[in-house]
Amino acid sequence: MYTGHCQCGGVRFQIAGELAPVQICHCSQCRRAQGTPFATNIPVQESAFTLLSGAELLKSFESSPGKRRVFCSHCGSPLYSTKEGLPGALRIRAGLLNEPLASRPGVNFYTGSKANWWTIHDGVPQFEAGITSVPVK
Repeated sequence: MYTGHCQCGGVRFQIAGELAPVQICHCSQCRRAQGTPFATNIPVQESAFTLLSGAELLKSFESSPGKRRVFCSHCGSPLYSTKEGLPGALRIRAGLLNEPLASRPGVNFYTGSKANWWTIHDGVPQFEAGITSVPVK
């Protein structure tokens, strides 16, 4: 069991079960949404995710057709994203989790559009664009 929350603590959640490897996304949308050179996401089945508090604080933004980014309307913390093409999957922002993670980075996506000032040295597989099949636990 893993727990997490937004910066203000208004949105709290838990995730049942083991976590898939961390996905590192370097696309321009993730950079803008996070304000960082990349986003770190963990794919989770919606059925393993339980919102404990803060449903009234959740807001979402359709950043591209079929992709929604969910955030806390009070503090602005990005929480997760969903894609119509991956029904039932949430991409939880790894930095929100409270417990130490056994999961480690497994893939770098969209390296073809990464920030020109960031060098990837992690030894994790890199993909110029996204891939259509991602492991979700």
